[in-house]
Amino acid sequence: MTAVKYIQKYSLHIYVYPSRKELGSSAARNVGDTIREMLQQKDFLNIIFAAAPSQNEFLESLRKQQGIEWQRINAFHMDEYVGLPLDAPQRFGNYLKEHIFNTLPFYSINYLNGNGSVNTDEECERYSRLLEQHPVDIVCMGIGENGHIAFNDPHVADFYDPVLVKQVDLDDACRQQQVNDGCFSSFEKVPTHALTLTIPALMKASHLFCMVPGQAKAWAVSHMVNGPVSEDIPATCLRKHEHATIYVDMESAAMLG
Repeated sequence: MTAVKYIQKYSLHIYVYPSRKELGSSAARNVGDTIREMLQQKDFLNIIFAAAPSQNEFLESLRKQQGIEWQRINAFHMDEYVGLPLDAPQRFGNYLKEHIFNTLPFYSINYLNGNGSVNTDEECERYSRLLEQHPVDIVCMGIGENGHIAFNDPHVADFYDPVLVKQVDLDDACRQQQVNDGCFSSFEKVPTHALTLTIPALMKASHLFCMVPGQAKAWAVSHMVNGPVSEDIPATCLRKHEHATIYVDMESAAMLG
């Protein structure tokens, strides 16, 4: 599907599509092309996936991509709530199981565990070691209504974070987004803490693909593209990456001008 508009901001490429479905299918096709190309050069790839309703159309289309040797790909997930039971439908690991991990023959699937039975410091260290052993090739992600990436909200975002994985407290805007997305019935039920890959962990990837549909993301998209590069809008760091591509629809692009 051809984009209706293209914008370049420094090295950041932004494509605007008429709808969420067209955004998702185009992003999936481009990610698929990149995977196939990189697998010609490497025996295995390491890919990080985000879990959110904004990723639905993209993941649905990615599952249907032909000619990808998924058995040569190690899959990782990006962030997870602290304290939810393992079977909670809101857990991001469970979302990814349903939408992609259980539908394709990955070589390995690696989960962050924020269940209350684990020591979160030890879990951060364990997952950090995995990321060090498997340098990231591709990140498939979104951005939050407050401009966060993963769970790096503005008050905890650090462009030069010394760690790859950490526990964070979630700001009110981030928690409200989980209600707005229909994941929780009320603000009080949204966990207050999460484990997240840090900004440097994400920025290490060779390629970043960011899918951001919907009117609720228009403010964040506008500030990501046009505002100063600042931890106040964590997603602005994507403008510093050599191979970052943003996919938006007409609603999320409404404030781009």
